[in-house]
Amino acid sequence: MPLTSTAPPSAPQAKRPSTFRTLLRLYPSARPAVPAIVLGMVAALLAAVVALAIPLVLQLLVDGPLASGDASQVWPAFGVVLGLGIVEALMIMARRQLVMRPSTRVEATLRNTLYAKLQDLPVAFHDRWQSGQLLSRSVSDLSLIRRWLAFGLVLLVVNVVTIVVGFAVLFTYSWVLGLVFAIASVPVWIVSLKFEKQYSAVARRSQDQVGDLATSVEQSVHGIRVLKAFGRGKHSSEAFLAQADDLRGTEIRKARAIAGLWLWLLLVPDVAFGLCLLVGLWLASVGELSVGGLFAFFATATVLRWPVESIGFLLSMTFDTRTAVDRFFEVLDSENTIVDPEPGRARTIEHPQGRLEFRDAHFRYQDSPAQYADLVDGVDLVLESGETMALVGLTGSGKTTLLALVPRLYDVTGGSVLLDGVDVRELTREELRRHVAVAFEDATLFSASVRDNVLLGRPDLAGDPDEAERVLREALDIAQADFVDRLPEGVDTTVGEEGLSLSGGQRQRLALARAVAARPSVLVLDDPLSALDVDTEARVEAGLRRVLASTTSLLVAHRPSTVALADRVALLQNGRVTAVGRHSDLLATNDHYRHVISSLDDDGGPARQEVLA
Repeated sequence: MPLTSTAPPSAPQAKRPSTFRTLLRLYPSARPAVPAIVLGMVAALLAAVVALAIPLVLQLLVDGPLASGDASQVWPAFGVVLGLGIVEALMIMARRQLVMRPSTRVEATLRNTLYAKLQDLPVAFHDRWQSGQLLSRSVSDLSLIRRWLAFGLVLLVVNVVTIVVGFAVLFTYSWVLGLVFAIASVPVWIVSLKFEKQYSAVARRSQDQVGDLATSVEQSVHGIRVLKAFGRGKHSSEAFLAQADDLRGTEIRKARAIAGLWLWLLLVPDVAFGLCLLVGLWLASVGELSVGGLFAFFATATVLRWPVESIGFLLSMTFDTRTAVDRFFEVLDSENTIVDPEPGRARTIEHPQGRLEFRDAHFRYQDSPAQYADLVDGVDLVLESGETMALVGLTGSGKTTLLALVPRLYDVTGGSVLLDGVDVRELTREELRRHVAVAFEDATLFSASVRDNVLLGRPDLAGDPDEAERVLREALDIAQADFVDRLPEGVDTTVGEEGLSLSGGQRQRLALARAVAARPSVLVLDDPLSALDVDTEARVEAGLRRVLASTTSLLVAHRPSTVALADRVALLQNGRVTAVGRHSDLLATNDHYRHVISSLDDDGGPARQEVLA
């Protein structure tokens, strides 16, 4: 069980787009929130303008009433400053109110888009990508994007405008002091521009490592029984700590990069203040600048200090967001190789009969080396309507892969699969999977009620509770899943994440009930009885015979007793069907078939004796 992981695959880029172009990709999703974000910027700019106006009032106060000794003018000036302060606070509150709700809607839209894309992408995509990487993109990356839209973007724009306007105001007080302050601030902009190249790479590494860490946690939690049973908890902890330490090192490098920027953001304004103080005192002493003007200059410079200092964390937040957007669109840009036909060209099956045909079917994974043979290598096989066919073969012969081609979990890379004479690629996936139901050996249940799990493939019953109850009970009866009535809340009991609160046999029976309840014309079974004891298996098989009598069924047999369900048997060898016929005929004429049957796992019960007879 792997407890370490690597970053997910991503498409190589000849030239990385600029930060602006990357962030601009959010616009279609963020467009409904743009008016509110713009109004938030306006409110924040008004707050900044009000803050810059306060030093002007202070200048008038110092050069006027305080210089003349007229105390009666102090209180009106105090009232003006207080009023401006209240207006500034109200504008800041308005900015928050304006942007928070729209930004959360954008986050919800992005998350829904990502989830829909993940549902649409083929199984091959999920085979390559770690669940922790997808989880970190769905949660932490989108949360970062929301915070940037609501806070980082607004303040970055507003603070840059404030700095520009503020510098212009400084020049009105004294062009000499303004020039000194501007020249002294140049290093801040140089360091900020260099910061992106240094920070972007380490930010991407950090976010990928967060996804790796999430994957490790998920694997450890899901595999906790295995870790405990084999006493590998310490090993798992050591592997996790190594990954956590790598992430810690990356975060320290991020912190160092930010600290280097902050050094300049704090040092340069202090140096600028010191130089301006020396020059300002000299200008005041020679009468080139009034005391009030000098006071207002430093008050304005103090107002500008926060916007200048904020550039550091706003830039780091922007570059983190750029990385989050990159990671988000890595998933959205992933090509879906299993798609529906073009509108108007999709076919339907009005009266499904369940005739299934593999016609020179080939399959190989997209990234398989050229010298490797196809996993499914030219299969020709026909299942007539209502026929039950068992697939047998040694491990690695291609049985499960062949099954996956029927519901288009994978697409053939050569040849075709036909349902009632129609190539399955000419059907929409919804139409195809309405006619085909699957039960896997590794039964997956969702954290929902027994009822919801079993009726997962029957959304048409949502408005008919009586029929839904009848179908539910019939499916549970066929699958011998009467244990559900002994659960705390019966069929309304939540089975827990992935059904791990149930035994393996119980999960398999519910998964089989789910496939039966779908009422398909074709039933695909990947050894769904492997976790059952002999007696329960016999009862389930008896129930299945009633279903299989009218349903075309293709099932993988890993037990001789499962072969007894089939009308005919197809023998797979190295991805090819080498023999098809009745079990007794193959047993009498095919040496490899006898070898395969003798190697199948069974408990030696009556079913085995019947099959081997």
